[in-house]
Amino acid sequence: MTTHIINIGDELLIGQVVNTNASWMAEELNKRNIKVTNISVISDGGDDIRQQLERSLAEADVVLITGGLGPTKDDITKSVLCEFFDDTLVRHQQTYDNVKKFFERRGLPFTEINQAQALVPSKCKVLVNEVGTAPCMVFFNAQLKETRDTRHETRDASADSQNLTLNSQLSKIVISMPGVPFEMKWLMQNSVLPLLEERLGAEAIVHKTILTFGIGESFLADKIADWEDALPSHIKLAYLPEAGKVRLRLSAYGSLMHNAQPTVLSFSEKCTMHNAQHSFPIKERLEREVAEQIERLEKIIGENIYGYDDETISSVIGKLLKEQGAMLATAESCTGGLIARRITETSGSSAYFKGGIVAYSNEIKEQLLGVRHETLEQYGAVSEQTAKEMALGCLNVTGADYAIATTGIAGPTGGTDEKLLGLVYIAVAHRVGTQRAASTDMSEVKCEKYIFRTTREQHQERTANQALFDLYKLVVSRKS
Repeated sequence: MTTHIINIGDELLIGQVVNTNASWMAEELNKRNIKVTNISVISDGGDDIRQQLERSLAEADVVLITGGLGPTKDDITKSVLCEFFDDTLVRHQQTYDNVKKFFERRGLPFTEINQAQALVPSKCKVLVNEVGTAPCMVFFNAQLKETRDTRHETRDASADSQNLTLNSQLSKIVISMPGVPFEMKWLMQNSVLPLLEERLGAEAIVHKTILTFGIGESFLADKIADWEDALPSHIKLAYLPEAGKVRLRLSAYGSLMHNAQPTVLSFSEKCTMHNAQHSFPIKERLEREVAEQIERLEKIIGENIYGYDDETISSVIGKLLKEQGAMLATAESCTGGLIARRITETSGSSAYFKGGIVAYSNEIKEQLLGVRHETLEQYGAVSEQTAKEMALGCLNVTGADYAIATTGIAGPTGGTDEKLLGLVYIAVAHRVGTQRAASTDMSEVKCEKYIFRTTREQHQERTANQALFDLYKLVVSRKS
């Protein structure tokens, strides 16, 4: 089942309102194996709505529309749909009663403009909105205008009434919902998604995301080129780069009687076959195929993979620390506490995170972390020597088993010929002894130099990511 999402509203186009509806809808649809192939944001103009609806009906099985259902003159979606489907507006009594109660409960007058909310096209199926006033309208067997005109010439008078019937074999569906996010979500969860799932049943989509670090997108693409070229045609790969890391998303698509290639069936054929073969394990087979592909990928870039799907580098580190019964602490300068924030974003992090010190000034580096004054005088705050002493001092002060330390020049000022803008030193340390209060003389400390020439915000972001990756490598190396 292919789906188009149309979000209507001038406020979306001018950036006044962020279009959170589209991302939420697409995510929920994909969870239910409903493939979204297009998302459009259009103005409140009638011509724009008609043109986009024509395009979407030509390409998709289902068209989901949000916005333009309010009571004011600029909300014209309902009237445009009525015209598009050659229909007339009629009062829907259940919606009328619902809207009337809505205003009565609030002690507000039930005005004529609000009563108009209960007017809907006669051919639509109404899904009552219990958290707002604008109803959700479903048009089954939706057709392009030229198709409707041709069918109108040959059909008998009884066809009109048949179009109003809920028929699971009708192939095109248009659903119009209010644009208010909480109303749209309520309607999607309680009415729209169950309706679509009832008509699906014969196809599946499986997504799996592989999380990588330590290799840029282009170098990664070169390294896995042969593996990517060998992927079956129904398994697609997408590269999703972020600051210092790349997500690889595998998407597998399959239909009823899926073999080496997915069977191509019309939407109505899938719905017809659904009842007889509802239990066919399409999704399970796709999951096995994706797992096999990931096993092959791990042999190529296993050292760069740190997790899968919704895992974060900090949550993965947390699991490893809990397995070791170890504690972590941070000493941050240029990242200003960002690493500590990342770690504590994971629920339950108190089981392995001692705390963090933001040692921004040299005075705090000396007083709280025990960095030697001579080190700062000779090498400077942004140096390998200072970063190492910060990490070891963090182990001493907190009694943790692992520590991260960062010191750098985030910019846009502070760079020199000797120490360039974007320079950063990241140190990670591990206590070798068994007693946490013992001296760190035998502790292991590693420090790496990086240069991230970008904005201040991005410098901090990349430094935090890299510091967590460096720690991850150290923790994995100490894994028993």
